[in-house]
Amino acid sequence: MENKLDLTALLEYVDPSTLNYQEWVNVGMALKEEGYSVADWEEWSSRDPRRYHDGECFKKWESFQGTGSPVTGATITQLAKENGWKSKWADADDTFFDWNDSFIPTAVDKDYKLVNTDWVLGQEIAEPKNWNPSKQIIDYLEAVFNPGDIIGYVNDGYLHTNGEVEKWIPKSSGVYTKTAGDIIQGLKNSGGDIGAVMGDPNPDSGAWIRFNPLDGQGVKNTNVSEFKYALVESDNMSIEQQNEIIRELELPVVALSFSGSKSLHAIVKIDAVNYPQYQERVDYLYKIVEKNGLKVDKQNKNPSRLTRLPGFVRQGKKQFLVDTNIGKSSWEEWQEYIEDMNDNLPDPENLDDLFEQKIELAPELIKGMLRQGHKMLIAGPSKAGKSFSLMQLAIAIAEGREWFGFPCAQGKVLYVNLELDGNSAKMRFIEIYNKLNKGHEHVSNIDIWNLRGKTSPMDKLAPKLIRRAQKQNYIAVIIDPIYKVLTGDENSAHEMANFTNQFDKIATELNCAVIYCHHHSKGSQGGKNSIDRSSGSGVFARDPDAILDLIELPVTEDRYAQLENQVQCQVYVNAIRKYNPTYNQISQDDELSFKQMSYHLNAAITGKQIKQLIDKERSEAMKSARLASAWRIEGILREFPRLKPVNVWFKYPIHEIDESLQDIKLEDDPKEKWKKGTKKANESRSEKSKKELEEAFNVLSDTGDPVDVKAIADYLEIARSAVYARVKKHKKFLVSDGTIIKKDVNESVISK
Repeated sequence: MENKLDLTALLEYVDPSTLNYQEWVNVGMALKEEGYSVADWEEWSSRDPRRYHDGECFKKWESFQGTGSPVTGATITQLAKENGWKSKWADADDTFFDWNDSFIPTAVDKDYKLVNTDWVLGQEIAEPKNWNPSKQIIDYLEAVFNPGDIIGYVNDGYLHTNGEVEKWIPKSSGVYTKTAGDIIQGLKNSGGDIGAVMGDPNPDSGAWIRFNPLDGQGVKNTNVSEFKYALVESDNMSIEQQNEIIRELELPVVALSFSGSKSLHAIVKIDAVNYPQYQERVDYLYKIVEKNGLKVDKQNKNPSRLTRLPGFVRQGKKQFLVDTNIGKSSWEEWQEYIEDMNDNLPDPENLDDLFEQKIELAPELIKGMLRQGHKMLIAGPSKAGKSFSLMQLAIAIAEGREWFGFPCAQGKVLYVNLELDGNSAKMRFIEIYNKLNKGHEHVSNIDIWNLRGKTSPMDKLAPKLIRRAQKQNYIAVIIDPIYKVLTGDENSAHEMANFTNQFDKIATELNCAVIYCHHHSKGSQGGKNSIDRSSGSGVFARDPDAILDLIELPVTEDRYAQLENQVQCQVYVNAIRKYNPTYNQISQDDELSFKQMSYHLNAAITGKQIKQLIDKERSEAMKSARLASAWRIEGILREFPRLKPVNVWFKYPIHEIDESLQDIKLEDDPKEKWKKGTKKANESRSEKSKKELEEAFNVLSDTGDPVDVKAIADYLEIARSAVYARVKKHKKFLVSDGTIIKKDVNESVISK
């Protein structure tokens, strides 16, 4: 039976009491044909105590010898379908949830225990002082049904014996063509003569009624016209305890009656629009009541099930109405109440022992920036390389390296790719790994979930992500970009709060950091704080534990010339290390001077072909330098000191730190506004840098003697490479052996 439907599960949808004799036999033949045991047929058949007899199934079973056209499991499948079962492959509206579907939390996912049964003492019920059977029936019908509802009832039965157990069973399908209004009016007109209106009752068996309206054509589940109610019946505790629990649970009960024996019958409002929703709600209802001590009969799930009708006597005991319209007013109100009571929120903690116990903080994922289980937002304009920076971060976590100068903890990371073609995303990872040139020993720590063209709103995506990731031990989940899964208006604080709550769920359920990127609002960003740059509601700025902003820096021609110098020097340094690793004549200052590196290249490498390759590489590096963009990374951190700005070049496909960019002022920088209108503010950047260099030299060299490059760099608070760039543009100065020399002071040095 492997990979086949479980037929015994399908039989849960089929009430044997509603089948004729041949249909009942067909079920047995189908079970035997499909390899089930007679015990399976026996157990199901016993649910119809009116017709069930011990040993009958076993006798029939032996007569099933098989034919050329056997009865198969399809027979049972069809019966189940007729009674509301739906295959998980039927259509998109199925209630079955597979791997790719979202899920709705059910009673199984939470505790849902509202009542401590150990403390349930019980609440007594009172038998009516003045017994008026007709009024009992009328009050019940008026509470449960509309006047035009067709009802089904049975007021006669027979005694069924099963071993030592005797039970009164409904004798037939009863009456199912009269309306509730007909019965009520008839009882009022007849002066309460029940026999004249409903037929003479059997005082031994009592009477039954179907708690949902019918279509007047029969009494099967398919004949139920409205799925309004469900029956909660339990006999595993005293009547008083049942009464207390039903009331404590605030069940939306339209009518509560005493069966005349061991149980109360609660008719609970379900108000389902169709049978699948009815099944879903009844499952939920039964799980809640069972969690709270009421063990219910699963056969009562059928919407056409019979319940005891008040106003009749059963072996000397009255079946009477206990109460009507108790608990919550509707299913929706009750379900909301149950969910609110099980919100899983922690209780308040007293701080009495605050200084006595060591507090363990979550480990740092990115040192000094972000903890595991927290959230981080990376914001920036288009073409800032946000996705590349996130991939760099994924690699840094996987390999246990630095990211923008911050050490990262090593572990598994899930990169949720919402925008790129799957192969394009993989190629980007390869390009970044190759550009970083540090190996890929732990690339297996990266999982990528490619969802381009398959995305769903974040509230639907989050549970799917959690389900897939639960056993993967990720320390970080990176979602790129969030506009693909955005739900609601990004300018609505309420809707964006609901949206960002999904990140909390992921972080909490998986105990991992959640990192995502968002775009800047339009317009200049230089004059804004980091917290105000993200587009949309301020929720984006206040929800994350860490916010990083990429702000583009204005780059002058001088700066690009400086960058070209850097990349050319680096090409030469790498070439010498590759082709002549024993050459050790290069100083740190030499590495920053293209003139000096040209000298070293000629001294270290003589091969013409190799030099041609190096020159080609240098040319490509210069072209890339011209395409590079400069960025300043600022941040707001919730649990760490304010982030010192980090300056980087975005050189496809990676960001590289370059602190020589730190002297660049952002456009509309509020710190610089007071300088507007002054002569200094109107000077060109080039003239300004020349004057600053002259000032630094004059301060550090009273006699005009050479000044160390490092001393100039420290005075101006710029990188040494920036000093070289300024000297190159200034006609009065020259660099030699790591020092700055004024030309008119030492012409002999110039000749060198």
